[in-house]
Order: sequence, then structure tokens, then C-alpha cells
Amino acid sequence: MTDMPDLIALSSPTEERNPATTDLDTLPSAELTWRILGADAQVITAVQALAVPLAALVDACVAAIVAGGTVHYVGAGTSGRLAVLDAAELAPTFNAGPELFRAHLAGGPEAMLHAVEGAEDSSDLGAALIAEHCGPDDLVIGLAASGRTPFVGGALAAARERGLVTGLISANPQASLATLADHALLADVGPEVVTGSTRMKAGTAQKLLLNALSTATMVRLGKTYSNLMIDVRPSNEKLVARTVRMLVQASGVDAAEAGRVLEEAGGSVRVALIALLAGSDAAAAREAADRFAPDAARIGDPAGIRAAVASLGTAG
Repeated sequence: MTDMPDLIALSSPTEERNPATTDLDTLPSAELTWRILGADAQVITAVQALAVPLAALVDACVAAIVAGGTVHYVGAGTSGRLAVLDAAELAPTFNAGPELFRAHLAGGPEAMLHAVEGAEDSSDLGAALIAEHCGPDDLVIGLAASGRTPFVGGALAAARERGLVTGLISANPQASLATLADHALLADVGPEVVTGSTRMKAGTAQKLLLNALSTATMVRLGKTYSNLMIDVRPSNEKLVARTVRMLVQASGVDAAEAGRVLEEAGGSVRVALIALLAGSDAAAAREAADRFAPDAARIGDPAGIRAAVASLGTAG
């Protein structure tokens, strides 16, 4: 017989019953969906309240990556799957591979589709992950809706022992793992519409925080010009079209001209953009791009596009 868990350990806002949804199974579909979405609306307020600590974690991620380190996400279940999704989407969007952001899911890749029993309950597995995958300049962010997942706790404790900067993203304002985090983002979203179903509000909060964290980090690292993605990896027709459209939006030239310059630039969006904004040829734009490489310390122009264009005689 399996040992009964400590009831104190089970105490968490994510496990409480929501008094506003005790009649959930009596509702018609229209009222049911209205009630669910109404609860979801509360998540935005809870997440926006974390803007200041989130900014501090962004700065820590930027510092780690600039130093040559990697940001590691560590999670289990829904939290871990959201982390895997966020890290995977950075490659096509910002041309940022696992050398910048890497996600580790309790139970391994198989757990993306199927629950791996017991994986999240092992702190030793979390600690072993840090020993195997983390270097001296890395940063570790744990994700745990309840704020007490042993796998995540083991990883954070091991990271702290090695002197690594740590973060925690949770939906429990009293998360026990917060003591292991230099940066704790604890979203107060309250109990779920369906008791304990943390793929709902808790998952939405974590998804929003991950989106903001990784996007802000990429912007700070010079992966955008204005609000345009200039390091997009054009791996399919949609992304190729997006690249040309972005050059049109940034420079005002027509699509044919943008495509021609992009080809002359060897497919480099940065070089093509500098050439178009400065009215220069691709060779000069490439040299300027090399002189003004992305630099997170270049406030107001981390991508170096404006500086490169100005060096060629035109203000961008």
C-alpha cells in the first residue's frame, strides 16, 4: 500500500476548491464556458503584478547568456511541458537554440505525451540533471504550479550548491521552493475552476510568464529591430514570406526590392536591413553589421542596427 502523503504538504491554493464553481456540472455549455473564461481573465492581473521581479529575472538571464551560459528550465507535468514548448519556439522565432535556452522535463521526452509515473517525485533525479547538464555560468529556472515539486526542488538545491543563479515560476504565493530561488515569480491566481487542474489558470500564468521572460531576454540580446524579428530562421514558406514582409515594413521598399537585397545579403536579415535603411550595398552593410554586433549593453540599440546604419551615413 502506498504511504499517505503529508496533508500539510498538500496545502496549496492550486488544490483548494473554488467557491464560485461548485455548481460547475449543473451548467449548460454557454454558462460553463463563460464561467471558465471569466476565471481565466483573473490571470492577467496576477501576472502583471509580477512585472518588477520578472524584469530582474530577465536581467539575470541576459547576464548568464552574455557570459556564455545557458538558461535551463526544469519542470514536471504541465509546467514542464510549457517550458519545453517555450524553449522549442525560440529556435524558429529568434534563431536561438538550446545553447541559450534548454528545457528539462521530468520523465524525459516521453513525458510530453504520456505521464511518467513517479518522475516528478524524485529530488535525486532533479539534482542529477544539474550535475549532468549545467555549467558554471548557467542559470536554472524551476517551474512548479504547486511550488513544491520534489524534482524541481532537487534541481534548484543542486544549482544553489554550485553557486548558480536560480529562479522559480509558481502559482502558489507560499511556495516552499521559493527559498531556493534568487528570483521567485509566484502568481496568485487562486483555486482552479476544476479543483487541482493546474493546466488551467496556473498553466496560463506560467505560459504568460515564460512568454514574457524569453521574449524580453531575446529583445535585450539584440534579436529584434524595433518590434521586428531580425533573427528569424526562415525554415518554411511562411517564415520566408515573413522575412521579406519585415524588410518591407522596416524600410518602406516594395517586396521585390526587399527580396533582391535579401538575396544579395546571402539571406542575412540583419545585413539586408542595414543595406536597405542606409541605401548601401550588401558588402558595406555586412562590414557594418560585423562592426556593430548585437550587444545587450548597448542601451537603446542592442541589435546594433541603428549604429551600423548611422556609420554608413544614414540615421536608422
